Formats: sequence, structure tokens, C-alpha cells
Amino acid sequence: MTEQDFILKSYNSNVKSGSVKWSAPSNIALVKYWGKKENQIPENPSISFTLSNCKTITEVTYTKKEDNSLSFDVFFEDKLNEAFKPKIQTFFERIETYMPFLRDYHFKIETSNTFPHSSGIASSASGMSALALCLLSIEENLGVDYADDYFNKKASFLARLGSGSACRSIEGELVVWGQNKSTQSSDLFGIKYDGEVHSNFKNYQDTILLVDKGEKQVSSTVGHKLMFGHPFAKERFAQAHDNIAALKAILASGDFKAFIKIVESEALTLHAMMMTSMPYFILMKPNTLEIINKIWKFREDTNSNICFTLDAGANVHVLYPEIEKDIVLQFIKNDLVSHCQNDQFISDSIGKGAQLIKH
Repeated sequence: MTEQDFILKSYNSNVKSGSVKWSAPSNIALVKYWGKKENQIPENPSISFTLSNCKTITEVTYTKKEDNSLSFDVFFEDKLNEAFKPKIQTFFERIETYMPFLRDYHFKIETSNTFPHSSGIASSASGMSALALCLLSIEENLGVDYADDYFNKKASFLARLGSGSACRSIEGELVVWGQNKSTQSSDLFGIKYDGEVHSNFKNYQDTILLVDKGEKQVSSTVGHKLMFGHPFAKERFAQAHDNIAALKAILASGDFKAFIKIVESEALTLHAMMMTSMPYFILMKPNTLEIINKIWKFREDTNSNICFTLDAGANVHVLYPEIEKDIVLQFIKNDLVSHCQNDQFISDSIGKGAQLIKH
């Protein structure tokens, strides 16, 4: 499919008003996306686990208006939020070619997260995917009838234009984004992973340790741009392709130890790219490293299949199979929580994707 396939050709412009509501989850990449081209196209492929409990719930009420402006208000947790408006304005400007009805209506966007705001968990993926899904439902309310596959692809395509990783939050349990030779994939949208997945990786657990809830000193947007001219960028992009291929075989075989090597290496490589950018920066905190070292020691002492991954921040995602849930959670409470800000952590697991609440 191409960008042209997602342009809305006609719709019922006589619809006066309505309301739709979706929830969309966050996701955590196993093979990381870092670096992008124009129009939110990734420099390398990525694959992610969709989460279950960490999600954004968004309701959009639309009302017909007379002028031709892009008009919306954003409410976060029942309070008018002006800080979110510039990003949504940019998003609407990027997608209006594909959704020409955006200028026909005023939109009231009411959104909230199931996880603490400013907890250091990336909410752009869940937030932008929830908003994109709401807009797709509005499109259907204007008389367009979409098959589920097309609906999901267009929602993912639009979400990507708001936040790259948001395109991986439409479906579950594993989603691939970015062209590669090993899986069905596209640069334009995320695709539900269709390879074989061993029972070892079903209902995988993700406990998120909230190490630092402060605002990052370097945003992901800036970090992506620093991959331009990065001395190791070419090798990194090639490595991601190799790791996607390796992970495909690992997911099919159920090999925990090989899974751990790929996932932890990817996390550290992501942060190595940050530390070797120009200007260079570090998003990990001392407690991030303390947690990593304790995970390594626990794994060595117990032969557990626990591992960690990181997003572009200080928080640690602790991944482990469901069969080890009790022993790992006890380890987290005994030895890792003390390294979290205000002892905060979130227990999550792999989910099925976004859910329609009201159409």
C-alpha cells in the first residue's frame, strides 16, 4: 500500500455531531527504532510487545462548524490542557490530506492515562494511537465502511505521523514496523507479527520500574535527529535488521537465553547511540545501572529467565515469562523497588491491542 491509498475520497458532510471513544496501549520495543527519515519513516525496523494495562483512554466529540480552521480543545484528566495543543496541531496538519473532514468540525478531545502522568512512561505511543483510532471511527460515522484490516492499517499509518512508535500500539501481541527481509512489514504502518511464537513467549510479563519521573533533558525527537551523521548509524541500522532476523528464529524456538541476549543488547545499544551522538547525552540514571546489575546477579544465582529492556529514558522494563511471575515479583519488591522513585513500579503483561469503547 502507498500513502495515496489512505486518502479519504468522499464522506457524508451532513453529519452534525457525534462522539467516539477508544483505549490504546503503550508498547515496548524488543528491537529498537532510533533514527528516522522525513515523514516519520524509520531508519531501521523494530518489533515490540504491546502492553495491556498501560494505556490511554481518549474520547473525541465532534461538532459541525462553519469556518475552515483546524479547531480543537484538549482536556487531560478533566482539565483543559494547552500544553498538548501544539503537538496535536502538528498532527492534524500532517494528516488532513488523508482526513479532509478535519476542517469541518470542532473537536473536543478528552484523554487520560491508566498510568501516572509524568511517570517517565512514554505516553505518546498510546496517546497518538488512541486519537488516531477515534478519528478513524469518526470517518466511519461519516458514512465510510472499512474492513478491519484496512481500518487498522490506516489507524497505524495516521498514528505514525503523530509519534513513530504509536504505529505499533494498534494491534498486539507483537508488532513489526519498518521494512525488512525477515518479516511481513512496512515503513508506513505497523503490522501484527505473523511468525510462529513459542508458548514460552505467550503472556509475557513486563514490570516497569519507575526510576526517574522527571522530564528528559533530551527529547526523543531530538535524539532521533542526532542519528543524522552519527558515526555508528550505518552499523546500527544493519544490526537492527540482523536482530529482527535472529529474533524471528528465537520466538519460534522458545529459546529464552537467546531472547535475553538480543533484548538486553538492543537496550544497551539504544543508549550507546545516545552516548556517542554529537552532542552526546545520557538518559540512564545511577539507579538504572544498579537495577541492571542486580538483575544480572539474580539471573546468575537463580538461572531465572528474567531480563531488562529500556526505552529512551531511565526507567527499566523487567521482562520475564509468566511461569516465573511470583519469584520475580518477590525479587523486585525485595531488591529493586528501593531504586525506584517513591518505590513506584507498574506490573503489566503483553496485551492484544486497542479497544473500541464507544462508536
